[in-house]
Amino acid sequence: MDPAGLPIRSGEAAATEWEGLMAAAQQGDGLAYDRLLRAVMPFLRAIARRRFPNRADAEDAVQDTLMTLHALRHAYDPSRPLRPWLAALCERRCIDRMRWHHRHARGETALHDSVQAIAAPGMESAGERAILRQEIQARVAALPRAQRVALLLTKLEELPLVEASARSGMPVGALKIAVFRGIRSLRRQFLLTRAA
Repeated sequence: MDPAGLPIRSGEAAATEWEGLMAAAQQGDGLAYDRLLRAVMPFLRAIARRRFPNRADAEDAVQDTLMTLHALRHAYDPSRPLRPWLAALCERRCIDRMRWHHRHARGETALHDSVQAIAAPGMESAGERAILRQEIQARVAALPRAQRVALLLTKLEELPLVEASARSGMPVGALKIAVFRGIRSLRRQFLLTRAA
């Protein structure tokens, strides 16, 4: 039973009900949206738990999926089945979370975190920090245009990939590659400077 006292069904009947709830939610029915979220939770948890043995990671992926669902609910086409759309959203959020874990296991950080970490040791004066900031800005400015734009939009302005893609005119895949190459280039430059 859901909090409204209505039964939560599974299988084909549930999928049909979910589609109706989603259509109503798209029209602004808050109660239908609440019922939909509660109804799809077990389905999303099952997908996430197949990917993550750790329950906390699985639950984080489910929460990420629910936030994505909230942000993209207007994009759902009611003439299409909801269940595969939800499954794809959840799978993508699981993959994103696995990538996040992988990056953090390797010690990678976001560009602005790296700048702070590089600037922190022994930086006592505002003048030294300003010099380092200018050096970083100069190195970013010297990158090829695609890498520079990709880094500025995704790492410094922290725009979502879709928005950064629209602003830059670059496809999302090309944007990801440019970010990767830009960070790799900056990392090499800083490592060479430290070694010298």
